[in-house]
Amino acid sequence: MARIEASVRAKQLVAAARSVLSREGVAKTPLRAVAAEGKVPLGTLQYAFPTREELLRKVIEDVVDEISQVFADSVHTGDGVATAIRHGLRAFWSTLAGNRDLQIMQYELTTYSLREPGQEDLARWQYESYTAVTARWCESAANSAGEVCAIPFDQLARIIVANIDGLILQFICDPDTARADRDLDTIIEMLVTLAAPAPR
Repeated sequence: MARIEASVRAKQLVAAARSVLSREGVAKTPLRAVAAEGKVPLGTLQYAFPTREELLRKVIEDVVDEISQVFADSVHTGDGVATAIRHGLRAFWSTLAGNRDLQIMQYELTTYSLREPGQEDLARWQYESYTAVTARWCESAANSAGEVCAIPFDQLARIIVANIDGLILQFICDPDTARADRDLDTIIEMLVTLAAPAPR
């Protein structure tokens, strides 16, 4: 049997973890179930991720990387912040927000971390990561177009995350696509007005 590089194996195990966590829920997913999904012995999983928390952190990192890639692929940062927000959030919504199991998994990761003694930092880090990738994307759009915004990028990012987070939670509780699309349009225009991009 060919030897699998550790980095490749880790990615495979994170993918397996995402699959099981999305299907079964965070509270109901022991490491043994992730190992079975990844078709490896439990010892192999524990060698790659010695604790459950390390694995959960890697799952969050993987989701953040996916969000970052969606923003990067929207390829509108050179046209300024307003265009980036309009196209990037639309791309995010159509690519990731409609994945109900993925979104529930992310909320479960947050509540699990907040309820598990000593793991509160994981929830904080999760939202810091969402905010950081969003701030970098907005700042890149502004810099590419020679713009400034009316509020700091970290604040703009926190408000973007808060609005989209709330809309996703409403959508997974009551998946009304037409309503969500209308509300997303409203949020986007509100965010563009708040950002108020202007030439530097």
